[in-house]
Amino acid sequence: MERRFSRHYTRAEADALLPQIRLWLERLRGLATLLEHTQRGILPALEKGCDVGGDHVNRSLRLLADTREVFREFQRREIQIKDLDRGLVDFPAIVDGREVFLCWEESEASVEYWHDLDAGYAGRSPI
Repeated sequence: MERRFSRHYTRAEADALLPQIRLWLERLRGLATLLEHTQRGILPALEKGCDVGGDHVNRSLRLLADTREVFREFQRREIQIKDLDRGLVDFPAIVDGREVFLCWEESEASVEYWHDLDAGYAGRSPI
């Protein structure tokens, strides 16, 4: 059977990553807020047709690079962020010989649910 992911997590492995994932999610949300604020400083100049550069652009580029770096941590591990605001994250796993996702939401203390790869949040079942 063809697998879509090369990395699969046990429930214990996913649970062990949760403290770090919480930090990464918090970092991503903080970066998004800072980027939005910085972009608001650039947009008026763009609307006037001015050349834009300097601190606002440099800060935006740095924030984008920092954001990309955090997303790479998830990508490197094949962990998927499904909803950043809710902190909804999927870990590839094998359950009963099938490739599925272990599904975790930031409000949950540990990984307690799974769903088929194409089912999404609505298809969550208790482990």
